[in-house]
Amino acid sequence: MFELSLLCPEDRVDVLSDALDALDALSVSVEDADAQTPAEQALFGEPGMPPPKDGWQRSRMVALFAQEAQAQEALQLLSAQDFFEGCRILGVQLLADQDWVRLTQSQFAPVEITPDFWIVPTWHEPPAQAKQIIRLDPGLAFGTGTHPTTRMCLRWIAQHGVQGQRVLDYGCGSGILAIGAAKYGASSIDAVDIDEAAVTSTELNAEANHVQLLAGLPDKAKGQYQTVLANILATPLKVLAPLLCSYVASGGSLVLAGILERQADELKAAYAPWIQLEVADSEDGWILMTAQSAAALV
Repeated sequence: MFELSLLCPEDRVDVLSDALDALDALSVSVEDADAQTPAEQALFGEPGMPPPKDGWQRSRMVALFAQEAQAQEALQLLSAQDFFEGCRILGVQLLADQDWVRLTQSQFAPVEITPDFWIVPTWHEPPAQAKQIIRLDPGLAFGTGTHPTTRMCLRWIAQHGVQGQRVLDYGCGSGILAIGAAKYGASSIDAVDIDEAAVTSTELNAEANHVQLLAGLPDKAKGQYQTVLANILATPLKVLAPLLCSYVASGGSLVLAGILERQADELKAAYAPWIQLEVADSEDGWILMTAQSAAALV
C-alpha cells in the first residue's frame, strides 16, 4: 500500500476527508501535526467536556491507497482544487508490509480487574495469577474492560459476589458485566440493550465464555433482581431512575457507572425518591455509585 500525507488547517479536514474517500482511499486518518510538542492540542469527547472537533489547528492527514498511481493521481487532483489552498502535500511513500492482524492484536493486552480476575483477548494466554477470566476481543459494542467504568463494575461484582442471584445488566453493550456476573455464580442473568448489535455481541461473547444468559431488547427485563447493573452515562441514568429502581428486589443492590465525579450530587438527587446512592469507587475521574434497596434498610 501507498501512503499519501497532507498538512492542512482544521477547517479543511472534513472536505479533504470526503475528497479522499471519493478518490478511493482505503482509509483516512487525522492526527495532530504538533503532537509531542508544546503546541499539542487535546480534543475532548467526554461527557460534559467540549465536543471533539474534526481536526487540529494543524492536522496531518494520512490516506492509504492500494496503488502508487492512485496516490499520485489524488495528489494532483487535490492540489488543483480551490479548497486545497492553505494545505500542503507532505509526500507519497510505500508502506512497508506488516502483519496488520498481529499489529492490531498487540495493542490489546490482558486487563486486570483484581489480582486474580482478568479480561483476556482470545489471542493471549491468561496471566499465571488469573483464577477467573473473561475472554473478550475488541468489537463494535462498548465494554472491553479497558475503560474505568467497566473495570469498577467488574471489580464490584468480584468483591461483593452475586452467587445464586438473579442479575440484570441494563445497557449491556458487549455483555461483559453479565458475563462477569455469570462467572461469579449468578443463577439467572438478563442482559438488555437498545442496540440490536449489542444484543448479538452479548450472545456471541456469552457463548465464547461458556456462560448462560438471556440477551434482548429492554422489554426482556422482567420482574425484580437481586443485583441491577447499569453502565451507561449520567443523563440516561437520571432518566431511567424510576425504571431501574423498580427492578431492584427488596434487599437488592443497584450498581451505576458511566458517571463523572462532578455528577455525583445530581445522580443522588435523581435517585433520592427511591434509593440512597453513595460513591463506592473511583478511577480516573469516573465514579461507581451503589445503593441497597430501601426496603432492606427498614
